[in-house]
Amino acid sequence: GTLMAIVLDNITYTYGVGTPFEKTALKGISVTIENGEFLGIIGHTGSGKSTFVQHLNGLLHPTTGTVTVNGVDVSEKTDEAKKMRHKVGMVFQYPEHQLFEETIAADIAFGPKNLGLDEEEVDRRVREAMDFVGLDYDTYAERSPFHLSGGQMRRVAIAGVVAMEPDFLVLDEPSAGLDPFGREEIFEEIIKLHNEKKITVILVSHNMEDISRMANRLIVLDKGKIVLDGKPLDIFNHQRHVLQEVGVDVPPVSVLIESLRNRGLDISNKVLSVDDAVKSILEGGQHVK
Repeated sequence: GTLMAIVLDNITYTYGVGTPFEKTALKGISVTIENGEFLGIIGHTGSGKSTFVQHLNGLLHPTTGTVTVNGVDVSEKTDEAKKMRHKVGMVFQYPEHQLFEETIAADIAFGPKNLGLDEEEVDRRVREAMDFVGLDYDTYAERSPFHLSGGQMRRVAIAGVVAMEPDFLVLDEPSAGLDPFGREEIFEEIIKLHNEKKITVILVSHNMEDISRMANRLIVLDKGKIVLDGKPLDIFNHQRHVLQEVGVDVPPVSVLIESLRNRGLDISNKVLSVDDAVKSILEGGQHVK
């Protein structure tokens, strides 16, 4: 129902109020993030996307307007508000800065312990979360997180959030700085979380291909405002000029399909990945005499 959702009601956010450096980063944003959505958020550096997502779990409180999670205002100082903030897990761009315990198991246990869970439950969650992100418990539990590869560190950070069993997961550029193999691994985990644990995912990225492959809804931010909000395919096929105006690129595969269609090739433009494109071109090619 509507309760299981995050609602931003006409929020603005201004940094440095009353100082010479005052800057409004978000301007009148209203969004409802529905339960079970996979929402992609895209925009240039400075468009307000990081500021936007930091409102979702109460890291930042709006200057005006309200943010509610499951109907509770997360800027309140109540236990209920705190509980709702815990329902929103967040993985930052460089989660290696989020890791600080001696061992990987202790790092992943940090959040659940904070929830006041007993040792048995904490241990169960740590094991389950490590299993979920593909880190073998016996191999990794007692290792220091600081001797891991970037991709492994990111998996530990994701495991730490998974162990909190959130309803919503916010990921800010989770693939930044990873090699293609590491990126694939991280995205597989995220898709698995969404499909298997039915977690609502909010993914911030500047990489349109990543987003278009996974998200079923896309929000484009520019200068602190929402300029587009809709299905990725509709946006790529019908709002391309808006994307280009705000300096965001459509996925190369959409551009290719479009140019082939313009040359009279009868192919579908319902295409989000290279695999789709190949299929579409092969099927379309049948009709060309």
